Amino acid sequence: MTALQFPQGLSEIASRYDTILCDVWGVIHNGRSAFKDACDALVRFREDGGHVCLITNAPVPKAQVIRLFAPLGVSEAAFDDCVSSGDATRAELARFQGKAVWRLGADGGWEHDRHLYEGLDLNFTDADDADMLLCIGLRDHVGEHPEDYREELKAGVTRGIPMICANPDKQVRVGGQLYWCAGALADVYEDLGGKVIYSGKPYPPIYQLALERIESLTDGKPADRSRILCIGDSPGTDVRGASVQGFDSLYVGTGIKEHGEQFEEEVIELLAAYGEQATWAMSGLRW
Repeated sequence: MTALQFPQGLSEIASRYDTILCDVWGVIHNGRSAFKDACDALVRFREDGGHVCLITNAPVPKAQVIRLFAPLGVSEAAFDDCVSSGDATRAELARFQGKAVWRLGADGGWEHDRHLYEGLDLNFTDADDADMLLCIGLRDHVGEHPEDYREELKAGVTRGIPMICANPDKQVRVGGQLYWCAGALADVYEDLGGKVIYSGKPYPPIYQLALERIESLTDGKPADRSRILCIGDSPGTDVRGASVQGFDSLYVGTGIKEHGEQFEEEVIELLAAYGEQATWAMSGLRW
């Protein structure tokens, strides 16, 4: 296994890759504003002939992801396409049309959007009558903890219904604060013995969608998997997903983990704690 390396910028390694699959939240913005250096790096990569597909665990379809970019300052020139956990979740929900769905999530806010299931033939009900559980997030991602849901989730596990997890992320950083996501509730569900269907990273469906989008840009020519780089801030989703797919990965330290001055040592310890190995690491994405 090759030792983790720490390039100063994407320009040092860009010639190795034709395609970048880049995380969104924590890499190109923090939910409040864009990371200009990161966006500029992706623009430069595309100007040199590369393709960029954003790949995010946001539990909403692509249209709802990218509509936030302009207000945050993310340039359209930074990417060719975007796929989301919401896209993959909607495809999975289509398999349950006509079924009764127990929906778990907030009534409004960043982690919930009706576009995830609008237009599908789904009957929303409570746990006692449901055929499946759609987990979008906590009802209160600020004031609640995933463990608060343990007793409630037992109802679904007891009845043997699967959970579709719309966002495998366990936490996300918004500005300077961490918020719980659907992936943390999925952990509780599995701990209770329940079955979870994951749509986003690090699981295969979202990567397959991303590769299909890239192939649409190259007249159907399959991407060379040895020349794909995954960029992200999460060892458990971005780095792990890249490893499972056989792709190189670049860990960036602008997301979930707040790093100090000893970045290299901290990253090595962080990845070891997750049992993961990235190819590259940078304190932040830049050219």
